[in-house]
Amino acid sequence: MTHAPAWLSSRVTLALVLAAFTAWGTSDEERVDRQTQAALSMDSHPDRGARTFVRHCGACHGSRAGGDPARDVPRLAGQRFAYLIRQLANFAGGERDSSAMHGVVSRTALRQPQAWVDVAGYLNAMGDAAPAAVGPGIGIGIGTGSAIFRERCASCHGSDAGGDTDGFVPSLRGQHFGYLKIQMRKLAAGRRHNVDADLVRFLSGFDEHEIDATADYLSRLEGPARDRKRMRDDGVVVD
Repeated sequence: MTHAPAWLSSRVTLALVLAAFTAWGTSDEERVDRQTQAALSMDSHPDRGARTFVRHCGACHGSRAGGDPARDVPRLAGQRFAYLIRQLANFAGGERDSSAMHGVVSRTALRQPQAWVDVAGYLNAMGDAAPAAVGPGIGIGIGTGSAIFRERCASCHGSDAGGDTDGFVPSLRGQHFGYLKIQMRKLAAGRRHNVDADLVRFLSGFDEHEIDATADYLSRLEGPARDRKRMRDDGVVVD
C-alpha cells in the first residue's frame, strides 16, 4: 500500500480545516476574529470540556494538562481563558502553524467555538498540574532573568507574568523552560506569523543567554493568575 507523504497529509488536513470556516469572513484573520468573538459570548461547560480534552488532547498534553517537556508540549493548566480560545481559533483558522494541532481541531468534537469555550473553561480552572520543568539555574542567572522580565516584558505580560487585563496575552507563569525557549526563539526569528510585528522586533534584540535566563525565571513561577472570561459587545473582556 502506498502512503501519502507526511507533508501532503498535513496540507490536506489544514485545507479541510480552512474550508470549514469560509462563511466567517474574507480572510483567515477575519474568520479568527469572528470565531473568537462568537466563542467569548458563549457559556462555558468545564465538565464537558474535561471529557473533550481528555479524549482529544490528553495524549499529548497529559490528562491533567501538564504538558510534556521531553517533547516541548506546553503546560495548559491554569492558562488564560480568552487566550486559549484565541489560540484554538488561530489553529482552526490557519493563523498558527502546527500540523498536529490542525489535525486535532479538524475533528468533529473540536470544530465549533462551543467546544473551545468548554475546553478553555476546564483548563483555566485547573491549578494542580505537575510542576513545570525548570531551567538549569546557572550561567547568566535567574536573577538576571527576573530583571529582564520586569524591565522589558512586564508591561505586556503583567508584573506577575500572568498576562494582560483582557486575557489575550498569555500567562507565562510555570511554563516549561524548554517550551518557553523554543517559542521565544521562534518569535525572535519571525517564525510565528500570528503575532504583532513589534513583538518580533522586540524579541529579536534578545541574545541567547537573555532568552535562557528569562525562560528559566518564568518556569519557576507557581500558581495561576486571576482571569476574566466574558467579552462585551465592544470587545472588552470582563469578569
